Amino acid sequence: MRLARLFCAVLVIASACVPAQAAGPLVLVPASMGEALDAATDAFAAEGHPRPVISAAGTPALARQVLAGAEADLFIAADRDWMARVAAAGAIYSESVTVIAANRLVIAAPLGEPRWIGDAYAFRSALGGDRLALAEPDSVPAGRYARDALTRLGVWTDVRGRLAPTENVRAALALVERGAVPLGIVYQTDAAASTQVRIVGRFSEAAHEPIVYPAALLTRSRHPDARAFLDFLTSAEGQAVLSRFGFRR
Repeated sequence: MRLARLFCAVLVIASACVPAQAAGPLVLVPASMGEALDAATDAFAAEGHPRPVISAAGTPALARQVLAGAEADLFIAADRDWMARVAAAGAIYSESVTVIAANRLVIAAPLGEPRWIGDAYAFRSALGGDRLALAEPDSVPAGRYARDALTRLGVWTDVRGRLAPTENVRAALALVERGAVPLGIVYQTDAAASTQVRIVGRFSEAAHEPIVYPAALLTRSRHPDARAFLDFLTSAEGQAVLSRFGFRR
């Protein structure tokens, strides 16, 4: 009886350890890649790996978590600048940095909105006295790309006093979806996935620096599958998943 109780106790202790061992690496992901990375984790788990855990938010918020010592394994940024800041702090293995995806910047409007944006004049007349939704331009990558594109278009000084800035690009898209603003500047992948907006204009890719998503292994990572998942994202299988959501490399 005593041996049986001891054996059961050992089983209880062992089973309590299983969830931690079975959990996959923790991956910090930009809000714009949340659904795509969820699908990628499913595909990775289907190959027999523990399913990675996704934490999605705006890139600045994620980077600050990393700089504060977050216990995570992989960091994906929506631009090179935030990745460079994290690298400068020694929080990532610099040799592991690799671009896993690219995107485009578009102008979105609520369904049924007749406005079309083609040039600087059209943009001014289309916006009128209304507000323009975009991610915060001083810190969020999508907002910075938008500011650079509008500057190149010659309308930044006209619209910067009429912005509806948000903490990430998904929040900007939500304002357009609700009809709170007539126009918003968001990523093409986000606008294409929404059933409540339509794309009414596209920026030339020459209007801003390339929109890319670099990923890197964090120096605090201890998970044995962290590197394997990073490699998966750049593999043919991983890229096929991301392409289903409109990302390219």
